[in-house]
Amino acid sequence: MSDVVAERPTELLAAVEHELSTLFRRARSSQMLLARRVHPEMDAAGYALISQIELGTSSGGPGVRASDVAQALGLDKSTVSRGLTHLESLGLIERVEDPDDGRARLLRLTSTGAAGFNAMRIQRQTEFRAILARWDTPDLAALANLLARLNSDLS
Repeated sequence: MSDVVAERPTELLAAVEHELSTLFRRARSSQMLLARRVHPEMDAAGYALISQIELGTSSGGPGVRASDVAQALGLDKSTVSRGLTHLESLGLIERVEDPDDGRARLLRLTSTGAAGFNAMRIQRQTEFRAILARWDTPDLAALANLLARLNSDLS
């Protein structure tokens, strides 16, 4: 890791942009590896879809609408539909009846999908926490606060 030392605001902005670009590139690369942990035939796009479905049902809801997944990910419905069909063919998600609208279908993880996703999440958390365990408490607090601020500003 390199320490960012710059005196002018433009240099600081360039340094932040560079570090964020590096982080985003590593995150995209990591998504493929994480997807393979869930299922060997799942790609990074499938990882994003299955993560959104899990997020939408983690509070115990019956499932999520495909249109809500598309909106949350900022993707076209047809793109999401193709990805969902692939995840369904892998046995990772299923479409179930919407209890509020018998004509609509909701998405939820199958037991296989949930088991694979949870195993991947535990492994990812373990690895990430091992990295951050080397940081001191003030640095962790600063990172958490700054990331929260950045996320808030981006929303």
